[in-house]
Amino acid sequence: MSDVTTNQPLGTPTWIDLGIPDLDKAMSFYGGVFGWEFDVGGEEMGRYTMCRLRGKAVAAMMPNPDPTATEFWWNVYLASDDLDATVARARDAGGEVLVDPMDVMNQGRMAILKDPSGGQFGVWQGRDHVGCQLVNEPGALLRNDLVTPNPGPARDFYASVFDFTLDGNDDLDAGVDFTFLRRPDGHEIGGIMGVPEAPASSWGTLFQVENADAAVAAAREHGGTASDAEDMQYGRMAQVTDPFGAQFTVGSTR
Repeated sequence: MSDVTTNQPLGTPTWIDLGIPDLDKAMSFYGGVFGWEFDVGGEEMGRYTMCRLRGKAVAAMMPNPDPTATEFWWNVYLASDDLDATVARARDAGGEVLVDPMDVMNQGRMAILKDPSGGQFGVWQGRDHVGCQLVNEPGALLRNDLVTPNPGPARDFYASVFDFTLDGNDDLDAGVDFTFLRRPDGHEIGGIMGVPEAPASSWGTLFQVENADAAVAAAREHGGTASDAEDMQYGRMAQVTDPFGAQFTVGSTR
């Protein structure tokens, strides 16, 4: 369990949000799976809704502003204490800026980028809103990993922009292409998984749960789909798809 009260070091996954076509349906689903409560924002905020666990922000959702959208995903935001400098470094490293740096009232500053492998992510410079206030406990964010068919350029990009150290993983089977991303202080913030058959690069989101099998059952009961939970090297995990097609992973200790 981790309570977060301050802005995190450069490159740390610090916030996640989701745009979907039906906010009420999404709240029913995610409330049923994770036990979240919701603070629905006003129309002037696009109904940007805080998802809370024990009163603390763990994620956000909002109605997708594009009525023609057909694909939905959890967005991950990496921390920065100087958004403009981070965006400039990303451009220099071959990244694409999809949303230029902008203020979000007094909450912070954000930008949306795409790495050279095609993976989309956000950058967040917190002010009043530092990001997830709870992580690493059931119902909250546990980790984010980039899955990509083209890991080489992605590794170079994230190391250049966020000063990550790139480490291999000797625990995994031979032939598995996985690289740990570590901050300069040695803290692991996620990783890059090279998967040649992946259709596109995307950042995945893993939520910790108390019981992966129970989370699978809840997801199915509330209108989602899910694989059966399986024992993996680091815990018991399952892939879940919400009622709109947004995918994420749930994981519990065995």
